[in-house]
Amino acid sequence: MKTMGFDDLVLVAPRWSNVLRREETIQRASGALDVLEKCRIVDTLDEALDGMTHLCATAMTPRDFGPPTRAPREHFDLLLNEKRFVHNQQALEPDLIPISQPGGQQGGVGFLFGSERFGMRNEDVYRCHVALSIPSNPQFGSLNIGAAIQVIAYEWRLALGGFSQQFSAGPPQGELAPSGGSDPRSGGAWGPRLADAAQVSGMLVHLEQSLVALGFLDPGAPKKLMPRLNALFNRSQLTQEEIHILRGIAKGILQQISKAPLAHAEMPSAVERPATNG
Repeated sequence: MKTMGFDDLVLVAPRWSNVLRREETIQRASGALDVLEKCRIVDTLDEALDGMTHLCATAMTPRDFGPPTRAPREHFDLLLNEKRFVHNQQALEPDLIPISQPGGQQGGVGFLFGSERFGMRNEDVYRCHVALSIPSNPQFGSLNIGAAIQVIAYEWRLALGGFSQQFSAGPPQGELAPSGGSDPRSGGAWGPRLADAAQVSGMLVHLEQSLVALGFLDPGAPKKLMPRLNALFNRSQLTQEEIHILRGIAKGILQQISKAPLAHAEMPSAVERPATNG
C-alpha cells in the first residue's frame, strides 16, 4: 500500500485484537509502520465503509449473481471517465447540476478484500458496485491477499495518473482499505452530495421493514429481493437527498399500516340481516 502511496487501512473484526502489535505484523510491514499506526480496527463493515460512496469488491471468478465483474483497469477507466464527464458538464452548464457546499466532502472509493482463507461473503459482495477480477492464468489464478492488494493498488494509482502526473481536474482520490474504507477526501464542487455506503445500507433496512409490513416481502423466503434493490440503487448513485426521500416513503408506509388496524377497529360494524315477513 505505501509503495503505491496509500495509507488508509481498516480492518474489520480481525482474528486477533492486538494484530497491529503482533511481532509478525510488524515484520511483514517492512518499515511501513506509519500505515499500521494509522490503521483502524472496527467491529462491523458498516463502520469501515463510513463515508465511502463507491465500493469495489474483489473476486477471483465471476459470480452468478451480484454486481458486474470487471478487470480493475477497465473499471477504473469507466469510473474516472464518468467523473470527468460530470465535471465537464458542471463547467459548461452549472445551472443544471446541483453543486455541493463549498468545502464540503464527496465520498471516496473503498476496496474490500475478504479473508485469506474464505474470501468475501456473498452479502458483502452484493453491497458493492463492482467485483474486481484480476486477469490471471485461468488454470492457476489464485492470489494471496498481499499480492491482490498490491495489484489493485498499482492499478488505482496508475488510473489516478501515477506519481509523475497527479490527477488534478478530477474526482477525489479513493481509499485503499482491505476490509472497507475510511473518511472521504475533500472533493470540492462535484455536484450533488452522494450517499455513502452506510446511508444506503440504513435506507435498505428501513425499506425492507416497510416491504415486510406491506406483505410484499416474506422474511421467511426473501429470495434475492433486497440484494437486487441494493444493486439497483448502486447503479443509480443515490444522493443524500434521495436517501431522505426514500426513507420518508418507507416511514410513511409504516405509519399508515400502523394506523390501519386502529381505523378498522373504529369502523361501525354493519351486520346484514335477512329480511323477514310480518
